[in-house]
Amino acid sequence: MAKRDYYEVLGVQRNVDDAELKKAYRKLAMKFHPDRNPDDNDAQEHFKEAQEAYDVLKDPKRRSAYDQFGHAATGPGARGPAGFDGDVGDVFGDIFGDIFGGRGGRGGARQQQRGSDLRFAIELDLEEAVTGITREIRIPTLGECKKCDGSGAEDGDKTSCTTCGGVGQVRMQQGIFSVQQTCPACKGMGQVIKNPCPSCHGQGRVRETKTLSVKIPSGVDTGDRIRLAGEGEAGMTGAPAGDLYVEVRVRAHRLFERDGDDLYCEVPIHFTTAAIGGELEIPTLNGQVKLKIPAETQTGRMFRLKGKGVKSVRSHRQGDLMCKVVIETPVRLSKAQKSLLKQFQETYETSKTDHNPKSSSWLGGVKEFFDRMTS
Repeated sequence: MAKRDYYEVLGVQRNVDDAELKKAYRKLAMKFHPDRNPDDNDAQEHFKEAQEAYDVLKDPKRRSAYDQFGHAATGPGARGPAGFDGDVGDVFGDIFGDIFGGRGGRGGARQQQRGSDLRFAIELDLEEAVTGITREIRIPTLGECKKCDGSGAEDGDKTSCTTCGGVGQVRMQQGIFSVQQTCPACKGMGQVIKNPCPSCHGQGRVRETKTLSVKIPSGVDTGDRIRLAGEGEAGMTGAPAGDLYVEVRVRAHRLFERDGDDLYCEVPIHFTTAAIGGELEIPTLNGQVKLKIPAETQTGRMFRLKGKGVKSVRSHRQGDLMCKVVIETPVRLSKAQKSLLKQFQETYETSKTDHNPKSSSWLGGVKEFFDRMTS
């Protein structure tokens, strides 16, 4: 018998997204699973068909190949579907894991529950973030109990759990389904402690504050995280410790604003410098540099200083420093200075040269606007 189209099998459109694809598959798996239809061969075939279709379409590469070549892409040489003779426990772990508290897993082997990960925020000045720094931090956490070496047992003696037989999980019946759950007696450890450690009360860990030296690489920015493996909370009764994530926050700077690897700053200049040109001393993170201001510079003009930004922590690209000039109007002028400015202004009226093209253009636009309004 010719195979049906996989999209038809699952009852979905060819442009279906992953969430809808999974939802359609779960619905069919629930309906046709052999445990619900023990004597129905047709239901078993439908279940195998749905599982085969989902196995192909959930994989982006296999789905793309199927869309191009149809069932020929799923023949010998391709990763075959699990079928009903595969591991049914994995199917139910995927479908019912969120309902019954996690996957049963194969073989029911016990797993130690590692300690929780921790997060610590560290504030840096821009200079520290750019050049890198080593900081000491103090972390309140749950550390390994020294008295029992993290075992939780006063004498180090543990016995196999009689409830689960040492495997850490028990099988429970949920209606027609048989579901594996963490053993309630040993909390999945497979072992029980007869004489708990008095310091940690059998937990294998105690509250403490530890001091760590953290090396911050150069070029980090706000939001970057540094992972310190095994420096999180200790696991219970000897389980592995979690990790510590140090999150960087860079304080606002008085002169510079950072955007990726580039730095931006505003540079106030005298209007005489803007008119006739000049040279300024510009601060950078590596010292001062000279910036030449050409004559007739307008406010808002941006000057780029190559390589005076931040060196990326990832690509090692050196950013630039972008300087935006802002013409500053002089204040608190003396009578003599005001008189000189008035004399300078009078020269405009006798000059045949248009010294302010932007003003002239703007005034022309204003005149045209009012002419249209009154016509």
